[in-house]
Amino acid sequence: MKKKITRRQFVQTTAAAAATVAIAPVAGCSGISSPYDPKGLPTAKLGNTGVRVPRMGFGCGSRWMSVEDDDQALQILENALDQGLYYWDTASSYGNDRLSSEERIGMILKQHRDRVFLVTKTGDRGAENAKKSIERSLERLGTDHINLMHVHSISSVEDAEQLGEMGNVLEVLEQYKSEGVIKHIGFTGHTTAEGMKRAAELYNFDVMMVALNHQVSNGQERFEELPAPFAMNKGMGVVAMKVIRPRETVEGLSVEELVRYALSLQEFHMINVGMDSQEVLDANLEILRNFKPLEESRMQEIRMALRPFFQGKNLAWMQPGYVDGWSGGLHLA
Repeated sequence: MKKKITRRQFVQTTAAAAATVAIAPVAGCSGISSPYDPKGLPTAKLGNTGVRVPRMGFGCGSRWMSVEDDDQALQILENALDQGLYYWDTASSYGNDRLSSEERIGMILKQHRDRVFLVTKTGDRGAENAKKSIERSLERLGTDHINLMHVHSISSVEDAEQLGEMGNVLEVLEQYKSEGVIKHIGFTGHTTAEGMKRAAELYNFDVMMVALNHQVSNGQERFEELPAPFAMNKGMGVVAMKVIRPRETVEGLSVEELVRYALSLQEFHMINVGMDSQEVLDANLEILRNFKPLEESRMQEIRMALRPFFQGKNLAWMQPGYVDGWSGGLHLA
């Protein structure tokens, strides 16, 4: 029998007490296997969700939305699905100056719904605004359920600690989950390793998606204190993003090697990658089909090369005022 969670249980205790807020599972939704078809691609069980997912997800953010022709963009997405990439990641804030990512996905989702593990996000913290955001996402996507809904972009320890207060976003997410509209609840973050770890500590989220530079020891932090290994040890699914972005600040590393490096890390179940052409999709599929972990000596060499990236130097999402999504016609994701 499912244990109901009252509003009172969402009240945040003091930091010293660090009481855990339970996000109760919905009976029959957690499962132990996936109904999806990876077409022979390597998969991983996404933590305690029990769902098997391909080790690479299709990111439907700014890179995919930079494809101006809708038919072309949707053909890439459908081709990805036909090749086993059934994990589609979007957000209420993703889009371009014509339409949202959710609206674009909604053009074809209905005919593929049972084949897609659908992920979206709400950036709202208050319950009422979060409810409006979720209802808008359902309408845009043309679906009656979302497989994984993230609280989008944890910005600080304080932000994490306020999630469970009465009238905030976790309350409405739990309600939707009890109704089966949302199957699993997660959170994302780009700017704060401490805030991500705090969210993982305080609440029983199902999944965490986090920027790669917050997850790898840079020699100045204790590795076991970073959020990815903490979340994985807790049984959460852990997803890496921004895995290709080091090419913008680090010379000498190919996209293929960056993808292989991220897939070789033991702290992640999968990576999420944006794709803007059939050529990029084909290249990523080739890496995934033939993937073998990099040797430790090469991993160490790449870690050294990525040190500036790990430290957040010159990274857009580490700067004050960064918004993950589309704003003012600028690609920010």
